[in-house]
Amino acid sequence: MSTYFFHSKRNRSHSRFFYLILCTVLVCPMLLFTGCENITDADTSITGNEPISISSIKLNTAVQITIYDSQDKALLDDCLALCDKYELVFSRTNENSELYKLNHRISDSAVSNQTIETQTTPYQVNGTTNTWHISEYLAALLSEGLDITRESDGAFDIAIAPLTSLWDFTAEDPKASDDADIQKVLPLCSSDGVTIDGQDITLPSDDIQFDVGAIAKGYIADRLKDFLVKKGVNSAIINLGGNVLCIGSKPNGTPFKIGIQKPFADRNETEAVMDIAGKSVVSSGIYERCFKQGGKLYHHILNPQTGYPYDNGLISVTIISDQSVDGDALSTTCFALGLEDGLKFAEKKGVQAVFITEDYELHYTDGFQDEINVTDVES
Repeated sequence: MSTYFFHSKRNRSHSRFFYLILCTVLVCPMLLFTGCENITDADTSITGNEPISISSIKLNTAVQITIYDSQDKALLDDCLALCDKYELVFSRTNENSELYKLNHRISDSAVSNQTIETQTTPYQVNGTTNTWHISEYLAALLSEGLDITRESDGAFDIAIAPLTSLWDFTAEDPKASDDADIQKVLPLCSSDGVTIDGQDITLPSDDIQFDVGAIAKGYIADRLKDFLVKKGVNSAIINLGGNVLCIGSKPNGTPFKIGIQKPFADRNETEAVMDIAGKSVVSSGIYERCFKQGGKLYHHILNPQTGYPYDNGLISVTIISDQSVDGDALSTTCFALGLEDGLKFAEKKGVQAVFITEDYELHYTDGFQDEINVTDVES
């Protein structure tokens, strides 16, 4: 059985936070955390054929692509190459990326027909001081982010880079940022007044900088799906650091299984299993990129209005959607909005969601169990 597992923690004697990790049991989990690329054969029980899979570290995370209905391993390499190309568009920290250059207003006036393959540098539109021409990929992603920013009344804001730059959750010994520094950058963390017209973006302030980390993996997963489908793939799983996108179903027509793992048990022991076909499953929570300081947990989901991690009684939010970019953006946004408003927002956006609160209860959007088959395996 091909199953992706969500791990939850309910034991009150342990830290009161939820540890969630999406992992595939088709290959050894160690493959997901190595620095090299690994092409492996996956579960052969689905059709009798041998699916193919590749694992690598891309986009600052563990990436795994598994194809069930093709033996063309070149497709796997092509997917990783696409990850590299999109990283040169969306990375906030790579000085060669298009987003980095936009954030730092680095222009190449000689560029007139940029493409993702040949040029990632944005350029200033002639006759303007604050309008920049950007690639269709960056324009599409920033437009998506701005829409969610405005619909959420700023609970989620892609112009949060001045704040995220202060917090380093991946440091060997991470520490909370200095409050004076946080208060200094808070006024800069707003996308108010930003407009996008086609591929031209107008920035009303030189201080505006974007961080698309909360939505880029979903966008990239969708583009990988588009690529694979055009190549004739109808059964695959794309896993970008826990952002899971299912292409179709298993070759035998049955859905993929996504399981909620039983706490403190082996990964093959589950509390509940969802049937997923042709959908994206994305989670945001306090379990990843976090640290404790002075007995307090600090996690990476930052409130752009306070400068500190959200503390709203939620542990995680999982979104099931057609497009992975929607799930990526909405999992963070719904977490930021809290349980009640987050559930309403998910329902308004037409997606299904599971919220886990600090009391380790699961809360579902209306109609979740009508749309998604959920099997409780607990006795």
